[in-house]
Amino acid sequence: MEFTAQQIAAFLDGTVEGDENARVSNVSKIEEGKPGTLAFLANPKYQKYIYDTQASIVLVSRDFKLDRKVGATLIRVKDAYQAFANLLDLYEQSKPRKSGISSLASIAPSARTGEDLFIGDFAFIGENATIGSRVQIHPQVFIGDDVTIGDNTILYPGVKVLKECIIGENCVIHAGTVIGSDGFGFALEQDSESRRKVPQVGNVIIGNDVEIGANVTIDRATMGSTRIGNGVKMDNLIQIAHNVEIGENTVVVAQAGIAGSTKVGMNVIIAAQAGIVGHLTIGDGAIIGGQAGVPNNLKEKEIVLGSPAFDIREFRRSAAVFKKLPEMYRKVNQMEREWKEKFKSG
Repeated sequence: MEFTAQQIAAFLDGTVEGDENARVSNVSKIEEGKPGTLAFLANPKYQKYIYDTQASIVLVSRDFKLDRKVGATLIRVKDAYQAFANLLDLYEQSKPRKSGISSLASIAPSARTGEDLFIGDFAFIGENATIGSRVQIHPQVFIGDDVTIGDNTILYPGVKVLKECIIGENCVIHAGTVIGSDGFGFALEQDSESRRKVPQVGNVIIGNDVEIGANVTIDRATMGSTRIGNGVKMDNLIQIAHNVEIGENTVVVAQAGIAGSTKVGMNVIIAAQAGIVGHLTIGDGAIIGGQAGVPNNLKEKEIVLGSPAFDIREFRRSAAVFKKLPEMYRKVNQMEREWKEKFKSG
């Protein structure tokens, strides 16, 4: 599908600088722009590419100032990155939507299914499962007994949703993710060094408008529910343990892990490779930096870094001192030698 600069500007409430009739049918990175494609400039680090890009149209913010003339047609918008995201969303929606139920899918007779479904090859839907309308279940998805999947949710290939778990509406769960596997519960047997498995009889409840990346694991609760709130966004390769609760609109980045029964507030940011120990409370709006290890509760909007994690301002001061430790160590050794020499000569 082809669009003119004028059409794109009208959709984005932007203004055109250059040829209003410039046409694009695809998108590209600004540094790899090709004729007939649309690019965007949001990060100042890529500003140099706008002068040589071959992209036909480039989205820029209204306050962006040019140093010299450019060959591309510009569309000025309030926020170039957000505008580009809106265009990609429109492009995605314009694609033909898969529909129909494969003859190779296995659907239990007691399962309840909505309208306008896509169910791919070798998908499995268990007894008494409830599948909403316009759900997309890609090949090799497993949906266990008594599972509920809300309207407009997409499960990509290889997703496993185990028994009694609940997924809300408008969710996206990417390939290989497992929801509702057993929590890691083992009790040390009395008078023995062996550990006995504690049955995990709870479930996982995921709210609406949640997106979960590939190869994420969210464990079922020992009792009750592991809960993921509305609007939560998770990257790939994340571990969420049993009975964890994550508040609305929280973001969790790749390779982070949250141990059992921790309660994470709303609008929290948990950066890559961060680890949070069990039974903690993380306040609303807190930010946990990359590779941080969190051993204690965090207050609202607290920002921490390091392992063990502590206030980011103190961490930065400590890091500045840490870099100087070798020099300080040499000076202390030198002082010690001088004092010894003085003591001997005295």
